[in-house]
Amino acid sequence: MIKLKYTFWAAPLLALTWTACKHQDKNASAAPPPTSVSVATAEAASAIYYNQYQATVVALNSVELRAQVAGFITGIFFKEGEVVPKGKLLYEIDRRKYEAAYQQARANLSSAQANLVKAQKDADRYTFLLRQDAVARQTYDQSVAALATARSQVDVARAGVTSALTDLSYSVIKAPFTGRIGISQVKLGAEVSIGSTLLNTISSENPMGVDIVVNEQDINRYYKLQRHSTDSTFRLQLSDGIMYKQRGKIFAIDRGVNNQTGTIKVRVEFSNPRDSLKDGMSGVLNVLNNESGSRIQIPYKAVSEQMGEFFVFVAQDTIAHQIKVKLGPRINDKVVVMSGLNAGEKVITDGFQRLREGGRITLGPPPAAQQSAGGKQGRQDNVQQSSGSSQSAEKPNQNQQQSK
Repeated sequence: MIKLKYTFWAAPLLALTWTACKHQDKNASAAPPPTSVSVATAEAASAIYYNQYQATVVALNSVELRAQVAGFITGIFFKEGEVVPKGKLLYEIDRRKYEAAYQQARANLSSAQANLVKAQKDADRYTFLLRQDAVARQTYDQSVAALATARSQVDVARAGVTSALTDLSYSVIKAPFTGRIGISQVKLGAEVSIGSTLLNTISSENPMGVDIVVNEQDINRYYKLQRHSTDSTFRLQLSDGIMYKQRGKIFAIDRGVNNQTGTIKVRVEFSNPRDSLKDGMSGVLNVLNNESGSRIQIPYKAVSEQMGEFFVFVAQDTIAHQIKVKLGPRINDKVVVMSGLNAGEKVITDGFQRLREGGRITLGPPPAAQQSAGGKQGRQDNVQQSSGSSQSAEKPNQNQQQSK
């Protein structure tokens, strides 16, 4: 009886186990449903874009005015901040000492020239007497030596005049070129020293330069741009965000690469007719990229990044394939694809987060939207069913009342 009892309970248990295994096998063999995605077409469009560099505006010609003779400032002959023409008198240093030194140098020259005349006459006289054998040879030699000394003294005196005249000219400081002068660093009566005292700074204003620093790998590119560039190659964005209207061209490329940073300085020239550019201003220089033109563009949201590499999913019929792409710059909400895609291919923009290589797809709203819509419909059905049940429950109550 005990064996029959165990056998009676084992049969239903085996049946239940077999049924569970059957359902598991059925679920495992069933393929997952396709993923709902949205797609966009990769299109070839004009892509004009620029490389951006931090830039500094510099004057193409700028000079610090310093005193070359010592003394006191006795005159300032300009208005600070104005444009001064070349050769305009700017500063004057006390000239009296230098004028006196110049006059003394001229007097020394005159004296040396008079001694030279006397020595020349003596030498001529002794030369004649020597031919007549009327003078000693030693006396003749002394006259010739005195003549040579007098000539050298004239040269020394003439150099003294030149030096004194130079110092006298340094006592007045003039504008070396036409440009805008800054605020004076000295006032009337201030004492200045040779070379160490900064008086002022003057810089040219039109044209102006814009300096950028580029990697050494781009040197050849900028040498080509120096020979051939268009009006749209260089565009300057000022610090307030306004795009400068004038077009630029390469003025100079530095002589060599900085071996510590691996960069080289490039100077671009811009005309400055309205004095909008000031020395020392900052901005952004936009340089037209060589690869601008007709390029494949896709929505940027279709791109995913993995370990520094970029991928997109391409829809081929009902299958999604992951493709590695090389990106260019972003243009608004789109991005340029340099390689990896062809025009006309369908890239998946929404729903690719749930995809794997070779996954099945279907076009339409994402499952979340479908579930929310289905849930809303289900709730409506439940409301109708519940309302119907309440109505059916009311009818028996009415019959009961009638029977009563």
